Amino acid sequence: MKFVTFLNQEDRQVAGVIKGESVIDLHQRSGGKIPSSMLAILGEYHRFRPLISAIQQSAQPSQGSYHLNEVQLLAPLPNPLSLRDFYAFEEHVVNAREKRGLTVVPEWYEIPAFYFSNHLAIKGPNDNIQIPPHCHQFDYELEIACVIGKEGKDIKAENADDYILGYCIMNDWSARDLQRKEMKIGLGPAKGKDFATSIGPYLVTKDELEEFKIGSRYDLKMTASVNGKILSEGNFQSVFYTFPEMIERACTGVTLYPGEVIGSGTLGTGCLLEIGDDTWLQSGDEVTLEITGLGRLVNRVIG
Repeated sequence: MKFVTFLNQEDRQVAGVIKGESVIDLHQRSGGKIPSSMLAILGEYHRFRPLISAIQQSAQPSQGSYHLNEVQLLAPLPNPLSLRDFYAFEEHVVNAREKRGLTVVPEWYEIPAFYFSNHLAIKGPNDNIQIPPHCHQFDYELEIACVIGKEGKDIKAENADDYILGYCIMNDWSARDLQRKEMKIGLGPAKGKDFATSIGPYLVTKDELEEFKIGSRYDLKMTASVNGKILSEGNFQSVFYTFPEMIERACTGVTLYPGEVIGSGTLGTGCLLEIGDDTWLQSGDEVTLEITGLGRLVNRVIG
């Protein structure tokens, strides 16, 4: 299934599921049995799933159904409980550290590393992204995120797939000059990252990606383009740490809850920092991330 959150014709924010070229308002179609927010649905997904599946497969016309062109899609999970972003692609780590005159530290190969980003600054498809104050080196990051669908603690990697509800595209917008300065302190990114993270356009349940699964990884083509020109291209198979390995690290001694988001980190060459010649995003640029099975996530940069 492909879940969305959208503004309906009454300008209310509601959770829905995609069926062909239509989106179904799950709260309305279920007569109020299914909550109107995606976060509430995730909290008891095991209970709501049979009804959601029945609604999606039903031939019932019109009621609570809109054409995709009639609604405004928001981030599929506008209010996640948390946002952890990992650093899981070796090529990106090598390239990014090389730009700073550094090599990859041995510890990177020992543990999947992550930081907490701002889960209250989530943006969705077609949202404008404001360049933060004092930033002159604005960048995109081509990533995939998984969404936790079941509570768990001390989960081992071999069991972690059971805790993933689905996946979406993620753009971890980055103010490189702000990030570079604060990283010298040794604590991690903060103002270089906290202003916006885009996810969407859909939250795709993992069963929809089964055909692309190869072992513990997915064969998903990933591209990023600016103003229609492809600048980044790669495949999710190249990830060094899998999502189950990230989850094991994230929940060691800590409980994960439905509605928490985990980002993969940037694909190798998946940002201007790696591929650019000191060329950065400018006001008016349109950034499009596209990933096999997950759709297209488009945002416009504003000054």
